[in-house]
Amino acid sequence: MGRVFVVELEGKAYRCRLCDSPLALADDVLSRTFNCRQGRAYLFSNVVNVTLGPEEERLMLSGLHTVEDIFCCCCGQILGWKYVIAHDKNQKYKEGKFVLERWRIDEDVGDELNLDARPVSSDD
Repeated sequence: MGRVFVVELEGKAYRCRLCDSPLALADDVLSRTFNCRQGRAYLFSNVVNVTLGPEEERLMLSGLHTVEDIFCCCCGQILGWKYVIAHDKNQKYKEGKFVLERWRIDEDVGDELNLDARPVSSDD
């Protein structure tokens, strides 16, 4: 087995909850309204640092799809799935897209925090 090279992402990113590997940029989120068996999920146009499982037919709430499970390349945790084929013509927009289950990922918050900010006091 070879050495794993992790792709680093510039900007606000989503990371594997177990090993903190970067997975996708916040700019690549297409939808935050997806659901999975364990709760909420996000649809992404692109992900990195993942490996794909074998193709399989899966009956989902939106119909029959051919999917590949997505695994973190560093720790092996299952993260979600990739849509390979949508058998319903109304679901074709999902083909080639990735779903990450929300409870399996963390969102970077470092860019949002300003540690130098001081509370504003008022002179009453």
